[in-house]
Amino acid sequence: QVQLVESGGALVQAGGSLRLSCVASGMMFRIYTMGWHRQAPGKQRELVATITTGGSPNYADSVKGRFTISRDNAKNTVYLQMNSLKPEDTAVYFCNAGYSYALESYNYWGQGTQVTVSS
Repeated sequence: QVQLVESGGALVQAGGSLRLSCVASGMMFRIYTMGWHRQAPGKQRELVATITTGGSPNYADSVKGRFTISRDNAKNTVYLQMNSLKPEDTAVYFCNAGYSYALESYNYWGQGTQVTVSS
């Protein structure tokens, strides 16, 4: 059974930093594109960052230059380093794992971790 377990969410002041972690189990981690999404109250879930199996990152414009996504295949873990946090970064952050090849595709989500940035 695939599980994605996020951790690291907290209450932090604007300008501060947090590092989120997502540990995956029950899957061949290295073949999955991993991502972080977030959902603020009353808003749709939005993409924050993704990282390919080869380690290439992609970021939403709103977090470029402030957030860094990375992965450690040996630890089945993806990270999101968040610096210069702003109140508008407040949201539940979800880890995502996606794999697609030929007719096979899989998509998994974690349960989320709350990030609150106070002004």
